[in-house]
Formats: sequence, C-alpha cells, structure tokens
Amino acid sequence: MIRAHSRYPGPATLAALGLLAALASPPAGAQSYPNRPVKIIVPTPAGGPVDVMARLLANALPPLIGQNVIVENRAGAGNTLGSKVAAAADPDGYTLLVSAASGLIMSPMVYKSAGYDETSFAPIALVAETPQVLVAHPAAPFNSVAELVAYARQNPGKLNYSTGGAGTLPHLTAELFKQLSGTDIVHVPYKGSSGARNDILGGQVQMMFDTIATMGPSVEAGLVRALGTTGEERSPILPDVPTISEAGVAGFRASGWVGIMAPAATPKPIVEKLNAEIRKILNSAEIRESWAKQGVVPLSMTASEFGAFINAEIEKWAKVAQVAGVKIN
Repeated sequence: MIRAHSRYPGPATLAALGLLAALASPPAGAQSYPNRPVKIIVPTPAGGPVDVMARLLANALPPLIGQNVIVENRAGAGNTLGSKVAAAADPDGYTLLVSAASGLIMSPMVYKSAGYDETSFAPIALVAETPQVLVAHPAAPFNSVAELVAYARQNPGKLNYSTGGAGTLPHLTAELFKQLSGTDIVHVPYKGSSGARNDILGGQVQMMFDTIATMGPSVEAGLVRALGTTGEERSPILPDVPTISEAGVAGFRASGWVGIMAPAATPKPIVEKLNAEIRKILNSAEIRESWAKQGVVPLSMTASEFGAFINAEIEKWAKVAQVAGVKIN
C-alpha cells in the first residue's frame, strides 16, 4: 500500500521549525532596536571632557543606528547623581551612561551612599584613555621625578599636593604614586579642580596631578614644571616629558578613562550592536587625529574586554584606596 504524504507539516515538525527559527533569530526587541531616540546621561557638567566625548558620540551615532541621540547632564554629588539615575533606568538600551572612571568605579569605593556599583551596569565600550601629568611649581626644590622622590623621602610630610577633592582620580593617583615610591606627601583637597589648579599656579602647594589637556598650556607657558605623565607611553602633547614609570617609579600607570554603559540586564544583542557602532566611530582617522591633539587616546574593545578591564581597574584602585584609608561617609 502506498501511503499518501500530506502537503502540510505535522505538529511535531512545526514545533521543531519554530525552535530553529527562535535559535537563529535575535530577540524581537533587539531586531527592532532602536525604534525611538536614545538618551545618554552624563554625570558631569556640560563642557567638561566627559561631556565633550558624550556629545561626539551623540553626533556620530544617529547615521549608524537610525535614531537621534540626546545628551542629558545630571551633575552633582561627586558624579554619583547621574550614575544613580542611569543605573535605575529600564534596561532596554534607550538610557545609557557615559562616565569617567572616577564616577563609575571610584565614587562607589569612597562614598557609602553612592547608590550603585559596577554590577549596576552592563559595559558597552571603552571610549578613551585620558592620561594625566604630574606638575610642580617652578619654585619647588626638584626638577624631575627622581629628585622629587629623593626630596620627599628626606623630608617626609613636608611636601603637599592639591586635588579637586577626596576620592577623585588625581587623589588616588597621588596615593598610588606615594605607595609605589615610598614617600609621605600631604593631600590638600579643594572643593573643585579650579581651586586646586589656582593654588599650584600660585605656589601655595608644590605639586599636583591633572589632565594633560587641561594643564598642558600652563606647562608650555612655564607656569608649572611637568615632571612625568601617567600613561603607558609618552603623550604627543608633551613628547619631551617621560612617563613616571620611565622616570623611575616602576609599574606606575594611572590614566583616567571614559566608557559608555547601559543599565544591568540590558539584552546582550543591544549591547553588542552599540559596541560595534561605537567602535566604528573610535577607529575613524578623524576621531583619532582630533583626540590626539587633546591628549586623549581612543581605545577600541569588545564589550566583554571592557568588562574585564573594569574588573582589573576596580581591583587595582580598591587596594590603593584601602592602603590610603580613603573613605567618605
């Protein structure tokens, strides 16, 4: 007997086909993402380095993702206000955070009431590295990192350095410098970076760590003396200034960085899509040339590589903060 074959699949076949289709296709939300404007929260005031980078991404992303991108500054509370708002947003890819390392990982280390930590976010992309420069007032009795270390060891507690506040990147950078160089230098915190810069220029304090882009003009004008930079390689802005590691403090590296994050539990396909588009922007010759002039180094990582990078940074700076006893209620 010849059996007739149905033209239509049976229930079992339909179920199998449905499973294969589900496995082969990304979630519906990821397929249609984005279908409305995306918001980037910046936890710093408008006009600062982090804000500038966020707006650059906001201008470059729309042609790649097909939607407008708007920037919203939510400054305050040591960069924790905007970060807290972003952490509490729906994990749907429509609210992102562009933050510096100081606000993303350092503030939760030193502020008990930050309201978020690294587990509150899904890493998307590392945007840039921002090396610092160690500067001294021209009247300071040292002209190099080696001379500074020797003087500080011979005169413990007599040198001081300024920062824009406790728990900031320059503060922890200076504490790392002290720990690796075996020196005792006194921290003088100010309510904001402008006061700290004014007093290094005025000679009220002897030394300071600051971003190269900000302090570079004062170095060129001879208002301060550049002793060393904090990156892995010399800065194109200050090519004659050695790195601090090169100058004798082995293993020293303390660059700031800026990254873009999404609330935790944001679907992986959305994270990967954003990562791919942002890396296209960062790898463009125009961006690299523009940022090099500002002492900023664009960095391209996958989302998973960025996550591993953050974990390593947290481990490093948590040890520095613990040894230094940095904790703010």
